[in-house]
Amino acid sequence: MAYTLFAIYLHNLKLKIMKTTNKKTGLLALLGLAAGGAFAWWKYNTATPEEKAKIKGKINEAGSKIKEAYNDVEGSVTDNYNKLKGDAKKEAEKING
Repeated sequence: MAYTLFAIYLHNLKLKIMKTTNKKTGLLALLGLAAGGAFAWWKYNTATPEEKAKIKGKINEAGSKIKEAYNDVEGSVTDNYNKLKGDAKKEAEKING
C-alpha cells in the first residue's frame, strides 16, 4: 500500500514537473521570438534605403520560391491523385467484371 501511494506521488510529481518545464520552455521560446522580432524591426528601421530595398528583394525572392515550390507540389499531388483514381477505377472494373 505504501509503495502504491509512493508510486502515485512520484507520478503526480513527474507530471507537475513536466507541465512546469513545458511552460518555461514555451515562455522562453516566445521571449526569444519577441526579442528577434524587435531586433529585426530596429535593424530595418535604422537601415538605409538601399539596404531596405535589398531586404525587400530577398523577401520577394523567398516568397516567389515558396510559391513555385507550392505549385510544383500541388501539381505533383494532383497528378498522383488522378493516377491512383484511374488505377482504382480499373481495379474496380476488373473485380466487377
